[in-house]
Amino acid sequence: MTVKWEKIENNVGVLEVEVDADKVSSALDQAFKKVVKTVTVPGFRKGKVPRFIFESRFGVEVLYNDALDILLPEAYTSAVKETQIEPVDRPEIDIIQMEKGKPLLFKAKVTVKPEVKLGAYKGVEVPNKEFPVTAEDVEKELAELQKSHAEIIVLEDGEVQSGDLAIIDFEGFVDGEAFEGGQAEGYQLEIGSGTFIPGFEDQLIGMKKGEEKEIKVTFPEEYHVTSLAGKEAVFKIKLHEIKRKQLPVLDDEFAKDISEFETLDELKADLENKIKERAEHEKKHYIEETVIDEAVKNAEIDLPPVMIENEIDSMMADFKQRLQFQGIPYDMYLQFTGTTEEKMREEMRDNAEKRVRTSLVLEAIAAAENIEPTEEEVDEEIKKIAESAKMEEDRVRQLLQARDPNFLGLKNELKIRKTVQFLVDQSKLV
Repeated sequence: MTVKWEKIENNVGVLEVEVDADKVSSALDQAFKKVVKTVTVPGFRKGKVPRFIFESRFGVEVLYNDALDILLPEAYTSAVKETQIEPVDRPEIDIIQMEKGKPLLFKAKVTVKPEVKLGAYKGVEVPNKEFPVTAEDVEKELAELQKSHAEIIVLEDGEVQSGDLAIIDFEGFVDGEAFEGGQAEGYQLEIGSGTFIPGFEDQLIGMKKGEEKEIKVTFPEEYHVTSLAGKEAVFKIKLHEIKRKQLPVLDDEFAKDISEFETLDELKADLENKIKERAEHEKKHYIEETVIDEAVKNAEIDLPPVMIENEIDSMMADFKQRLQFQGIPYDMYLQFTGTTEEKMREEMRDNAEKRVRTSLVLEAIAAAENIEPTEEEVDEEIKKIAESAKMEEDRVRQLLQARDPNFLGLKNELKIRKTVQFLVDQSKLV
C-alpha cells in the first residue's frame, strides 16, 4: 500500500491511498463468499453457485460495495498511522478506482487536530485572593445539614407552602384542547423548585388536600413546541397529598444522631474544619484556572468547528445521562423548562470551545516540556482508585486493563494533571 498526505487548508488535508491488487482480489473473494449464500441460480443449490457463473450472470461489480466495506476501514486506519495524522472527524471518501485485477485507489478528505502555537505560559502572575471562612458559613452548613435530615411528614390538614412536596394530577389545555405531554397522575412536585414553567408552582400555594383547581400559565415565546410557544394554557389540578419537611432541633442530641460527636459544638468545629479544607481547595482551583486561562489566551489555534460540535455532543450525552440517573425523561425536561435541544447546544457552545482549546494547549505544553507520568505514578494512582472504591488493587488493575490495555486514558489524565501543576509551580502570587 502506498500513501500520500497533502494539506489543502489549515486543518484539512487529503490522503491519497493505493491498495495492492492482491488485497482487492482477496476482498472480492470474501465478498463473494458472503453474497453467494443469498443467491439463487436455477440448477444450483443456494450457496453453491460457481464464481465464474455468478460473475457472468450478475457481473463482478455487484461485489464491489461489500469488498470496499472490507478494504476501506483497514486501509484508512493504516494510512492514518503511516502519515501520523490525528483526524478529529470522519473522512470524506472518494473512490478513484475499484476494478477487479487492479489496485484500489481512493482519496480521503480529513480534518485533523490543529497545530498549537504556544505563547507565554511560564511565570504567570496570579493576583492573591483570600477565601475566608466565617461563623456565618458554619451556620449555613449546619442549616443544610439540618435540612438533609428533615423528616418528611404527610399533612392531613393545612395548605401548600413553598418547599412542600405536592402530589398532584394535572392536565393542560390550550384553546380548550388537551395537548400531548401536558398531563400526569400522582406527580410529586417540590414547590419552588422551578421544575415547571413560570407561574405554575406559585399558583399551587394555598391549595388543600383533595382540592381541585384551574390555573393559567403562559408558555415562553421560545418554547420548543412551536404550537404552544407564547400560548396561554389552562391546567386542571387535583391535589392528593401534601408532604412537608419537619426540621430536627439543633442540639447535642442532633449531633449524636447524625455524627460521631457528642455535642453540637464539636459538630460545628468539624464543619468549620471541612469548610476550611474546601476553601483551600477553592484557592488551589482558582490558581490553576488563572494560569490555565492565561496560557490558553496567549496561544494561537485555528480551531476546526467540528471539534466544538463533538465536544457539545459529549456534553449533551453527559447531561442526558444525569437526567436519566435522576429519573427525569429528557422530553419532559425540555417541555417543562420551555427550552429546546438547539438552544441548549448553543448555550453550551462557549464552554465547549473553552474546553477544547484548554485541552489542546495543555497537551502542547506537556509535549514542549516533555511531561509524562512515570510508571510509579501510574501505580500510585491505581492504588488510590482501589482505596477509594474499597477494592483490591489487582482487581482494579484488571478492570482498567480490560477496557484500556496500556492505561492510555489514565496516563493522559495524569499527564494533564502534571502539566497543570507545572504551570502552577512556574507561576507567581502577587
